[in-house]
Amino acid sequence: MSTSQEIAIVVGSTGAMGRVITRRLSEVGLQVLAVARTADALAALALEVPGLRTCVADIADDTAIEAIRNQLDAPVRMLVQGAGVATAGGVLDAPTAAINEAVNIKVGGMLRLVRAADAQLVRGSRLVAIGGHYGFEPTAYAATAGVANAALANLVRQLSWAYGARGVTSHLVAPGPVDTERLRRVASARGARDGLSTEAVLEQMRDESAIGAFTTVEQTTWGIAMLLAPEADALAGSTLFMDAGRRKGL
Repeated sequence: MSTSQEIAIVVGSTGAMGRVITRRLSEVGLQVLAVARTADALAALALEVPGLRTCVADIADDTAIEAIRNQLDAPVRMLVQGAGVATAGGVLDAPTAAINEAVNIKVGGMLRLVRAADAQLVRGSRLVAIGGHYGFEPTAYAATAGVANAALANLVRQLSWAYGARGVTSHLVAPGPVDTERLRRVASARGARDGLSTEAVLEQMRDESAIGAFTTVEQTTWGIAMLLAPEADALAGSTLFMDAGRRKGL
């Protein structure tokens, strides 16, 4: 199990975005530890990524700290908190339990991941959280993502100060809606609410972008890999907006 390679930890590795992130970080020479809740999904991912390490853990629970920590035997160059949350309605009707759960998964999950890796962090390590643009551009239909991602932005800034003296930087990557099957489920739910087809809703969502496009998984993955460059030190504690021009606020 011992390796001389630096490690990248990817939480949410079996999702549509997580799989691409896992492959990309493996391709740039990092030993990837893929973390997810389902052993079967991790086993399938291991068939796609040679040499992949896997860890079955629920990042929403404190037991994940020790489960991940026990898998680390080399410096952690990057950790990526990419666990997603359910879309459970707008701020007027989303169950409070769903909002609490979203914050626990996103914010609590990031803290658990950082604490699991703390002893293996070195100068130049990157702490990366993925939190969509709804944390900065609130919308009436995504309270869970909006509240959790806004809190995640604050956490990343706090981590930047907490770890800055060790030369460890933290970053939030904020893509816009990413063209995945999950987005289509969201569009379908909006369409059912508004009496529109899924395609009509998707077209409306594209029009919310300055360039009329969704963010792609590959673009988001490129942004994450870019943070491995030493020049990315200058981005410590900041948010990398990858929303295809959706944000209107200054």
